[in-house]
Amino acid sequence: MTQPAPAVNGDSERPRALVLDVDGTLLDTVYLHVIAWWEAFAEAGHQVSGFDIHRAIGRGSGDLVATLVGAPDESLVDAHAAKWAPLRERCRPFHQVPELIRACAERGLSVVYCTSGSPEDVEDFRRKIGCDDVVAAVVDSGDVEQSKPAPDIVRAAVEAVGVRPEDAVMVGDTVYDVRAAAAAGVDCIALMCGGIGESELRDAGAAAVYGNPSELLQDLDRSPVARLLR
Repeated sequence: MTQPAPAVNGDSERPRALVLDVDGTLLDTVYLHVIAWWEAFAEAGHQVSGFDIHRAIGRGSGDLVATLVGAPDESLVDAHAAKWAPLRERCRPFHQVPELIRACAERGLSVVYCTSGSPEDVEDFRRKIGCDDVVAAVVDSGDVEQSKPAPDIVRAAVEAVGVRPEDAVMVGDTVYDVRAAAAAGVDCIALMCGGIGESELRDAGAAAVYGNPSELLQDLDRSPVARLLR
């Protein structure tokens, strides 16, 4: 867990937080991950469709492999990492991601990155987003035992900034984000930019659904984030 910069809330008696998933939520990574996984599975002799891979994106790598081929296999995790490394350089933040993060920090929220990505991914993504000066903490897969949809990483995120679950809102792009947040007692805003549709995200329990970070930014003061500002 890293803590680049302390965030300051306007109301010191009631700290509040915005917990941000990174892959597929802040950066356009999902379909590149699908390609990397598809190639890793194919080279190992597993016939797994891109559709099924996409549906499993959002789980931790080990859990994704076990879900799709029926058993854990660290060699497949390593193969994906090798395929993914050159693709990562092509990833870019979605439109207005820095503006969204800074708008939330300016409203007194402690902003936390909450990601299942590798340390290399986290370093690269933070550099591309460029908002470390207003991000209060970064929690990654190395800080917890179980990946999403288990609630561990969301709980770790709110604990990192000393916030109660009811005083936090998460933003994610998969049903696993929504379920992990719900299990941790945190409301979740879902974005469709990871490729999952509105009805499925709402059925999973999303408090609100937007197309992308830019849409959330435009509606920020009417979104579920607004209840944290009262």
